[in-house]
Amino acid sequence: MELSGMDVTAQGRSVPEATDARSLSRAQLARRFSALAGADNLQVIMRLLADHVGASHFLLVRYDLIQEHGLDFIVTSNWPFDLVRRLGAELASGYARSTELEKCFSVLAPTFSLLPDDVVLPDRISRQYCSLTFCVGRTRFSLMFLFQEGIILSQEQLKEVGLLAAYGASFVESVESRTERDFELTERELECLFWIAEGKTSDEIAVILGISRNTINNYITSVMRKTATKTRSEAIAYAVRNNLV
Repeated sequence: MELSGMDVTAQGRSVPEATDARSLSRAQLARRFSALAGADNLQVIMRLLADHVGASHFLLVRYDLIQEHGLDFIVTSNWPFDLVRRLGAELASGYARSTELEKCFSVLAPTFSLLPDDVVLPDRISRQYCSLTFCVGRTRFSLMFLFQEGIILSQEQLKEVGLLAAYGASFVESVESRTERDFELTERELECLFWIAEGKTSDEIAVILGISRNTINNYITSVMRKTATKTRSEAIAYAVRNNLV
């Protein structure tokens, strides 16, 4: 939802205009987020963060859904729809190419990228955009900002915003309920993941589970596809990070 004048939360408390967010301290923003707890207010929270850092547009995505069809990985956004649709395929491709170690190092580290040259932007909006990755429970998110040309975003303030984004998103019921999903891995796939984490080969796992080596390799391939990892080592790192083994 867009703020206009005064908004009223589900608890009946009024919320000041988002445009004053830049003058708020971290503690004041945290208290504001507590008052805005609820799925319907996630867009308000992200708008407050965008205003706090001096950005004009925000885009919040879920990386565990980015491999799926459509734009279901978009959580909330006020970016132009055509721009989101154009960028979606590139986000999925870039995420698939990165290693699990790179994904871990990217958390709370602001990065700047350029939008494709053929993208049509709103007036006076820079072609450069900023990404902030953060985690809520098992789920990794990225908050992306567009900003006006000539605006310089503070690195320290951006890192603070990443922490605040995770804090704000943790209050949202729809996020909390979906972060507990089992990543769509079957019991057999989880068993194979456990045994490769124990250092077992496909032949050894086949003996342990009483099924063929080819079947084990098929399960492991399925695990890597679902977790967007490229090697067994990356799959193990993913499993450890998400408490799957």
